[in-house]
Amino acid sequence: MHEATVAQFILEAISAEAKKQKARPIAAKISCGVFNAINTETLKFAFEAISIDTVCENLKLNIEQKPIKAKCKKCHATFEFDLHESKCPKCRHDDFELLPDAPLLLEEITFEDK
Repeated sequence: MHEATVAQFILEAISAEAKKQKARPIAAKISCGVFNAINTETLKFAFEAISIDTVCENLKLNIEQKPIKAKCKKCHATFEFDLHESKCPKCRHDDFELLPDAPLLLEEITFEDK
């Protein structure tokens, strides 16, 4: 299960920051691209399971999937790719390239008020 490994890395990163802050984390925001190999529900489940009896137990994990972007080869506009409308919204040209998918990032950690 790939998600269990990712959950472990997230747990370690949040735990390390909690130790630095000397505070209990209550929420975290993760972002990733839509074409990543992560199943968000499985990741949440794995994180919940491995965080039992840790500083991250009961932490709310929010996962945001970033849309894929494309770049028009005619007008060079960058836009969010829509499978149902696969043309540049600026010039209506249908020759474009898909840009790299957004990486998995730990964007934000919210800590309990002291």
